[in-house]
Amino acid sequence: MQPVKGDPTTPGQSDEGAFCAVYREFSPSVLSYLRARGVEDPEGSTQEVFLALYPQLGQVRGGPSGIKSLVFSIAHARYVDEHRRRSKAPPTTGYNPESDPRSDPSAEEQVLASESTANVKALLEPLQQDQQEVLALRIVADLSLETTAEIMGKSPGAIKQLQRRALCRLRKLRHLMREGSP
Repeated sequence: MQPVKGDPTTPGQSDEGAFCAVYREFSPSVLSYLRARGVEDPEGSTQEVFLALYPQLGQVRGGPSGIKSLVFSIAHARYVDEHRRRSKAPPTTGYNPESDPRSDPSAEEQVLASESTANVKALLEPLQQDQQEVLALRIVADLSLETTAEIMGKSPGAIKQLQRRALCRLRKLRHLMREGSP
């Protein structure tokens, strides 16, 4: 480390210039150390190390090696703190909707499950052409709302409305068919 005006190795001096010099000298090494130790937010922890160092900088003895020792002592303490925090935290797992027994199949899933692929065309036949297309793209082809909107040249809101109307129409037709009415 090059001596700087306001060098923190001189007892009682701790100005911004010295702090900046220490930060430039040691922050890359501290960041690398914290990354290598697996700290979740190494950049944030590096900042915390230097925030903790700042008030102590004027009291450091031992020149650059004393500063380095203090910097890495603080960095190690931050690593240990995070390690303890993680070991006390309960383990988390990702959510998998397919394995959740509380979820019910959507209307789209029910229609596809109850009808074979050959019957899907017959099921869609009484619908208007744009309703058939939106259901074919959204449910059968499993395309996103945005992609379907782009393909059909409509807004995503219009696609949502069209899909909702088509599904309502299908439910009504299925209900009428079950009652035996035309």
